[in-house]
Amino acid sequence: MNVTLRQLKVFEMVARHLSFTRAAEELFLTQPAVSMQIKQFEDAAGLALFERLGRKIYLTEAGEEMYRLSRDIMSKMSEADLILDEIKGSEGGRLLVSVASTVQYFAIRLLAGFCKQYPKVNVNLKVTNHKGLIQLLENNETDIVLMGKPSEGLDLVSEPLLENPLVVIAPPNHHLRDKKGILLSELKNETFLMREQGSGTRTSTERFFAENGMKISANMELNNNGAIKLGVEEGLGLGIVSQHTIDNEVKTGRLVILDVQFFPLVRTWYMVRREGKRLPAVGVAFENFVRQEKLRFVRLP
Repeated sequence: MNVTLRQLKVFEMVARHLSFTRAAEELFLTQPAVSMQIKQFEDAAGLALFERLGRKIYLTEAGEEMYRLSRDIMSKMSEADLILDEIKGSEGGRLLVSVASTVQYFAIRLLAGFCKQYPKVNVNLKVTNHKGLIQLLENNETDIVLMGKPSEGLDLVSEPLLENPLVVIAPPNHHLRDKKGILLSELKNETFLMREQGSGTRTSTERFFAENGMKISANMELNNNGAIKLGVEEGLGLGIVSQHTIDNEVKTGRLVILDVQFFPLVRTWYMVRREGKRLPAVGVAFENFVRQEKLRFVRLP
């Protein structure tokens, strides 16, 4: 069977998601381009690899077998990349880092410092929520992850990175801005801007308020901290965000931190990778850089 590695990669992505659209998005291709690659793959195989029932696609028996083989082949290709990176050493190579959206501000400063020390490194940074990071780890699509505490029972190696204090933020003209020791009950009529389901901050916040017998009102759901901060600035409601993400806004007076009972909620960020994963030399260098230099890049208001 005469197929290209590109066709194999496209097939593996479509088979993983059972979606031409999602595969096209992840591969930065158009959907017709993905469809053409799959058609050429099926022509070379001489068998249909997918079948469509209604609006959904499914793998055929041949497709299931090819998916299993394609995963093995792509894994070997990834291992070959690592071996070549190790030969290059930590001076060069590619580093795949994925971070929770609350970590991105700290992570970018951290990576800037790392790249000054290792200017030949090619860094690929992905920012997503807790759920997305777990999926990247499970699919072996990243080297190192900076995130909140991962769930138990996963084949992961994690070590504490930094404390992550969550605080309540408000616009500078909010009526509670100067009050000390605000009781939780005083927030029950406030509107909150919340992160999407699957966000570690959202999960921690809802758990905390539930444990204290409260359910906060969230009239808007946003998928990143930048949008939440902007919404709070514009007076759409209060927000609960990592204190690491609001240094500039507090310094310039665009946001204030409310002095709320039990806050900050102190959580912990972790540095995580898959158990047994063979990191490239540049990945090992980055882990050591994080351990030794992380405090230099902390900015707290």
